[in-house]
Amino acid sequence: MPFEFIHYKLNQQQDKNRYRRRYSIAKQSGRELHINGKCYLNFSSNDYLGLNNHKKINQALQEGIDQYGLCASASSLITGYQYAHQALEEEICTWLNKPRCLLYSSGFAANLGVLQALGQDDNTAFFLDKLSHASLIDGALASKAKVKRFLHNDFVQLKHYLEQSSSNNKLIVSEGVFSMDGDTANVAELCRLAQAHNAWSYIDDAHSIGVIGDHGEGSISQGNADIIMATFGKAIATSGAFVACDENLFEYLVNFSRHYIYSTAISPALAWASKASIDIIQKEQWRREKITELSQLLSSTLDAQVTLIPTQSSIHAIEIGSESKTLDICEKLKEKGIWLTAIRPPTVPNNSSRLRVTICSNHNVSDINYLSKSINEVLS
Repeated sequence: MPFEFIHYKLNQQQDKNRYRRRYSIAKQSGRELHINGKCYLNFSSNDYLGLNNHKKINQALQEGIDQYGLCASASSLITGYQYAHQALEEEICTWLNKPRCLLYSSGFAANLGVLQALGQDDNTAFFLDKLSHASLIDGALASKAKVKRFLHNDFVQLKHYLEQSSSNNKLIVSEGVFSMDGDTANVAELCRLAQAHNAWSYIDDAHSIGVIGDHGEGSISQGNADIIMATFGKAIATSGAFVACDENLFEYLVNFSRHYIYSTAISPALAWASKASIDIIQKEQWRREKITELSQLLSSTLDAQVTLIPTQSSIHAIEIGSESKTLDICEKLKEKGIWLTAIRPPTVPNNSSRLRVTICSNHNVSDINYLSKSINEVLS
């Protein structure tokens, strides 16, 4: 029977407590979501700044539809590139102080597209943080480049790998904020190492953009990485992604990044909405301050035996261990009206399944106090 392994693999996932399923969200309004007739406090959202369904962004989306249409109708190199896309790219370049910017359909596509394009030459080496996102790993492994993965945030090992490499083209790859731990890379040191070893630096800022920096500019506020990738579908609260870089790499990607060349351009209406969102993000520092305030409250109200991985981001990881125990804890929290998704291998290493708590600026003090009380109870 063809593809008989599918049945075996699914059974294996269930046996390991790693089976994944979707839930139909009936309604999502700010800090709450409604599933199967029940309302939950949502602590699994990536809407870090609480901008989803913001009136000004919704209005910009409608304006974009009226002026440019919902669909780009073609790839950017055919007829898909419209004024809305140009305006968004220019807004991002000004925001991050980068010469050029390129829009992709998703963060996954951007990471794949850039790394595959840069890894076309055999004399290329990629150095990835061990906790880099799956899209970065897939992009690196799908290229012709030599790939080394250094221990998480271990710049002594990274320096050793750089010194041992004979490749002419070296690229250091890291996330700004790591999606499952919530901790940050030392971007300044990473950029310093890149310069010292004639390498480029690449930062995936999906979970940093909007949240870090005085104007939400992300990791670029801590170090001038050569390449910045960030998504629109998290703090920016729209959809798609961008890559910000220098003029030469921009032209190269336009000509050699297959994920850019052969994909329909993102919706021009969404591009117009994203531009409006970025304007709000730059002006409303209070959203970032509130995340910091609520994060400190969470840390101070959890029992001593509950260990949070240190973070300066919206992401707060509580490591549990086994898959079955983590699933059981999530179910107990759902009974209390709290929605937290169990994060399990292979997303995280074996025996490090966890609760991934995200605090957003639309949460309030009562929400955090109730979350802490509930976690303390189920973990006692």
